[in-house]
Amino acid sequence: MKRFILRLIGLAWALTLGGSAWGMTANALGTCPSYPVSDYVSNVCWRCMLPLTLGEIPIANMGGQSDTENPEWPVCFCPGWPVERVGLSFGFWEPSILSEVVRTPYCLPSMGGQILSADLTTPRHGRKLPSVTAHTNEAFYQAHHYIFPLFWILGMSTDNPCFMQTPWDLTYMTEIDASWHKTELNSIFNADSALFASPVAIAACAADCVAATAYIGLAPLFWCAGCQGTLYPQTGWTVHHNGMVDTTLLATQRLMYKLHKYFFSWRYHGWGALCGPHPDGVMDHRAYKTQMLGPIINTALVDGKCCQPFGASSALWRAGKEFPIQGEDALYLLFRKRNCCFTY
Repeated sequence: MKRFILRLIGLAWALTLGGSAWGMTANALGTCPSYPVSDYVSNVCWRCMLPLTLGEIPIANMGGQSDTENPEWPVCFCPGWPVERVGLSFGFWEPSILSEVVRTPYCLPSMGGQILSADLTTPRHGRKLPSVTAHTNEAFYQAHHYIFPLFWILGMSTDNPCFMQTPWDLTYMTEIDASWHKTELNSIFNADSALFASPVAIAACAADCVAATAYIGLAPLFWCAGCQGTLYPQTGWTVHHNGMVDTTLLATQRLMYKLHKYFFSWRYHGWGALCGPHPDGVMDHRAYKTQMLGPIINTALVDGKCCQPFGASSALWRAGKEFPIQGEDALYLLFRKRNCCFTY
């Protein structure tokens, strides 16, 4: 509890300092494309919800979709009064989160390309090309997190305890988090970054890359982002920038890791989450799949799939997904693994 309170205090400090920046105002001229998500049915790859399981028994799958472990027993019990509620243990992947990764601060592609007007100053997209002293090609992006309960929006989740019951909402913007662009501040709030900066820890992520591409990532390598690199540090700066797709995927994973670390995002899968989500300070990166919704909607099937688990290689589907000016920001739909005890 003490550690949790200290983290909250630290985050509040980061938000307070978020106005400091590099001299670029939020409503400065910048490009903000529009990636509307109004046509949900045709844009969403519905097979990403699979496999559907009853206990650990698969009852529906298509294209060999990847999955995490599921509770062994199909019958489950949840607290109730005057007696416990009895139900069936279902597992599926719920489309529940939108992630925007943008160059222009406060740019909202999913809301028609609007740029919010604000007095705070915050950095915009930038890149560092290789030089004599630095041999890496770095890039910086801002990122946004939305609660996106697709079934609630479509009116399909009324009184269904296994689907999100909250409205669409913008819940986090890195523009107001100074630790997203100030590496020194980030190192204070995330002192554990030093543990995963060693060559050995970084090299271990190659195994996570192979596993995520073949099926799903490795839970013990929680600091890894597979083929995109590592989840440390949790900043918008990424080294070894080799294209918009991989860099924005890494930014999405780092933001989700940060939200789990500060208990803004919870765990929805596993036996302990059957009766409801619970806090999870270390994100299980296997619990998320991504489908690109912008700049190009990715519905093409690659090996039977049109969404990928965190850390999987983008080599087979990223071609043609990036183009100048209007195609340099990204919008992803995240499918989150959910195990739920369906009761009446």
